[in-house]
Amino acid sequence: MSISHAPPGSREPDTSPMSADRTASSDEVPGPGPAAAPHLEPLLPASAHRTRIPRWLRRTTGPLLLLALWQVLSATGVLTADVLASPGRIAQVAGDLIGDGSLPSAMATSLQRVAAGLLLGTLIGTGLALLSGLFRVGEDLVDASVQMLRTVPFVGLIPLFIIWFGIGEAPKVAVITLGVTFPLYLNVYAGIRGVDAQLIEAGESLGLSRWGLVRHVVLPGALPGALTGLRYSLGIAWLALVFAEQINADAGIGFLMVQARDFLRTDVIVVCLIVYAFLGLFADFVVRSLERLLLQWRPTFTGR
Repeated sequence: MSISHAPPGSREPDTSPMSADRTASSDEVPGPGPAAAPHLEPLLPASAHRTRIPRWLRRTTGPLLLLALWQVLSATGVLTADVLASPGRIAQVAGDLIGDGSLPSAMATSLQRVAAGLLLGTLIGTGLALLSGLFRVGEDLVDASVQMLRTVPFVGLIPLFIIWFGIGEAPKVAVITLGVTFPLYLNVYAGIRGVDAQLIEAGESLGLSRWGLVRHVVLPGALPGALTGLRYSLGIAWLALVFAEQINADAGIGFLMVQARDFLRTDVIVVCLIVYAFLGLFADFVVRSLERLLLQWRPTFTGR
């Protein structure tokens, strides 16, 4: 007869009939174990449950409400025609100006002035910012003078421009150029000096030359600031154009406004102001499209 000894601390399995009954009952009736995990619904932000309205419709709601209020005030006599013409009258006058060709001709002349001033201002402002931002010697020579000149209102220099350049196109383009130069300079300079120093060190450790650092690190890092400066400059360019076209102009949108002022034509003045606004809005749209195209590498917060 052999007797097996179980190792200490272990228990032999219970093979009695009661044990089998307990096992069967434990399989049929679950004990007080952990409950089954319920099915969880994914949590969605509150904005996802709202009705989605097309963004173009939301963006046009404000202007349309303002236009409707304007029409109501004109129809009820709160705004008289000699103070501000009604939207219907302004639309009619705009159609007449387009029909006789005076408004397209004026727009072409004004666009040429803005384009020339914007081109010169971009070249001067960006060139000075690169010189001042990339080189300490350039900063010592350029920055103090630019900071001093930008505090002088460019409109106040119109009499000097008339004396220097006469009353032709040159003073008009000079005013726009001066208005464009300083915002571009400030934003490009700040963009260059705002590049992370650790990126410069990483580029140097990878063996990039000085021109390689400027091309692959500094300029891409300064591009967001440059585009922001361009948006500011475009806004100031249209503002400068309004003043520039008061300098003995014989063509352009400002010339139409001067004629309308002499004849107390508020409808024509409002048409010209609307044209200024839409041209500025279109220019801003072009720059924002450039931002989306050139800054695809930089993820940003777009609102919720």
